[in-house]
Amino acid sequence: MAEQNNQQKKGGQQQDANQLIQVRYDKLHELQANGKNPFEITKYDVTHHSTDIKDNFESLEGQEVTVAGRMMFKRVMGKASFCNVQDLKGRIQAYVARDEIGEESYADFKKYDVGDILGIKGKVFKTQTGEISIHAQEVTLLSKSLQILPEKYHGLTDTDARYRQRYVDLIMNEDVKDTFVKRSKVISSIRRYLDGQGFMEVETPMLVSNAGGASARPFETHFNALNEDLKLRISLELYLKRLIVGGMERVYEIGRVFRNEGLDTRHNPEFTLMELYQAYTDYHGMMDLTENLYRYIAKEVTGSEILTYGEHTMDLSKPFERITMVDAVKKYANIDFNEVPDTAAAKKLAEEHHIEYEERHEKGDILNLFFEEYVEEHLIQPTFVMDHPIEISPLTKMKPEDPNYVERFEFFMNGWEMANAYSELNDPEDQRRRFEAQEKAFAAGDEEANHTDEDFLNALAIGMPPTGGIGFGIDRMVMMMTNSPAIRDVLLFPTMKSLDSDKKSSKTSEAAPAASVPTTSVSAESVQLDLSKVKIEPLFEEFVDFDTFAKSDFRVVKIEACEAVPKSKKLLKFTLNDGTDKKRTILSGIHEYYEPEQLVGKTCVATTIFLQYKKFELGKFTFNFSRETYSIPEKLVKFFNVTKTTDNTMNFLKNVDGLYDFYTESDKSFGGSIKALKNVTGIGKNSKAFSIFDKYGTKTVKTIEDVVGLIGG
Repeated sequence: MAEQNNQQKKGGQQQDANQLIQVRYDKLHELQANGKNPFEITKYDVTHHSTDIKDNFESLEGQEVTVAGRMMFKRVMGKASFCNVQDLKGRIQAYVARDEIGEESYADFKKYDVGDILGIKGKVFKTQTGEISIHAQEVTLLSKSLQILPEKYHGLTDTDARYRQRYVDLIMNEDVKDTFVKRSKVISSIRRYLDGQGFMEVETPMLVSNAGGASARPFETHFNALNEDLKLRISLELYLKRLIVGGMERVYEIGRVFRNEGLDTRHNPEFTLMELYQAYTDYHGMMDLTENLYRYIAKEVTGSEILTYGEHTMDLSKPFERITMVDAVKKYANIDFNEVPDTAAAKKLAEEHHIEYEERHEKGDILNLFFEEYVEEHLIQPTFVMDHPIEISPLTKMKPEDPNYVERFEFFMNGWEMANAYSELNDPEDQRRRFEAQEKAFAAGDEEANHTDEDFLNALAIGMPPTGGIGFGIDRMVMMMTNSPAIRDVLLFPTMKSLDSDKKSSKTSEAAPAASVPTTSVSAESVQLDLSKVKIEPLFEEFVDFDTFAKSDFRVVKIEACEAVPKSKKLLKFTLNDGTDKKRTILSGIHEYYEPEQLVGKTCVATTIFLQYKKFELGKFTFNFSRETYSIPEKLVKFFNVTKTTDNTMNFLKNVDGLYDFYTESDKSFGGSIKALKNVTGIGKNSKAFSIFDKYGTKTVKTIEDVVGLIGG
């Protein structure tokens, strides 16, 4: 019955929306019948933008102006009305009076809808409340909006819809539009700076027979005219170096590259890369260029050399730190790889520190793994990490004093790699040996290894001067300049899974974070589940055995919404429909394995894990559910990520990463209940009480409700 009521409610809302849309079509048809078809208008002369009028009111007051934009608000008051028009730069109010524009035009205006695009001609004035406005003399309907804009788009939590319908996002969210205006400024600033330094912008092929210049899997396609398989480029490097050989001493390109890899907050399969190459310099010259370029862009785009990203502030005005990779690992991991004699010793170190490696890895590869594990997260301020191992740098010139390392640096900010630069390898024999090593790596299973490029080797044989080169990820640069949390926030149209992809895929394709259920219903009674095919999420597999899992309480649910929990790298927040009136909201620490948009609309299995007879130790704190003791895996400790020692229960809960957003303190006393700490994965269900032990003693929290863990394949 509840499910039927929900369906009826949804159906009623859809019917109301359809009726409103039909009214808009009827208005359009009436206009067309009266010879006022807005779609026949081909141009409209605009003299000012909204902010131009506001910024120059003193000189424009009483002057005639013409603006155009989308009507975002309208208030009709008898013989006079107000509306707000939004253009590229902002909004401005228009005062529309019947006696000024005429009865017929005013009657038409009253029928216009929010979302319609208007042209307004009139004089600039200030209302009695002090708002700069336009006293309309003419109002022209330039385009009829036949769809309904969201009323409160800011409150919409469905980021998937924002990314898919970016045009609506740009209309409703001024900060989103500002981000992309700044993105354009970033790219134009790069061009201005490099052009001023004597660089020449060029264009190189996107379709290539050999996708080299980076470690990545390419996309493959087929060119019918030549009956030849081609790849989309993964880098700009090799063609730009050919131009250096040809005598073009300073070249750069800003363009799309394509890598057949995963999606996350910092990666998209197609992204914008800028690479430049300068003859007769080395990687030290590239460091100097990078410092100056970043300072210039920051000043041009943000007006300051101090950038704020999330909780971090980065000072670009100071000299950037320069440190070798070996010294960085020594500094943050307390391991000196200069004292590691060979690959066998490096692998032993990796095993001792629980760092996973592949059999093919050499000492240099393992040094890089230690760097990624122990160092990257600490590189918040602008930092150049220099002198990488030769094993991970196939296109870079060796250091003359130590052939195990190369003249390469990576530029880091906020713990992210922002740029990668080399003293470019120009020895064709050395380059051939490097390609041969890469071919062996590919044969050993490294799908990202480079292949030999004979034409590039021929170019080097003709002769390339000593050259410095660098590559910048433009999207990450824009994220930094705009304080955007994810790469999709700085891509106008990010790569998204097709909405009908599930219909095209087979029933045995990989499902959302639970079991794949071949049905569109969320009613458990209509689904046949084979639990032998269900896989425990990797996060939980170490401490939830299959027998316990199979005996747990299951519900087949539909994921109606999913979003990342702010400031948490692991948690996703789900809104589930289990066929009842009440929507269920849960948290699950599976962001490492799935992006939110992959899960929306999936049918899956939600299970309640009973842990009230367990005792969890998290650092100094203990969750005591009964007399039985349970040793918690390190992975779960990392999942809760207790950030610092606290002296009371309430602060402890606030400092559990990802949970503070769902925390409300209903009673200041330690014995008070935490009524809003619901749906926290992995703690327990309907516990009457649990205790937290710290150095000050036992503090009791009384109520934990509706705890559900999302488990599955």
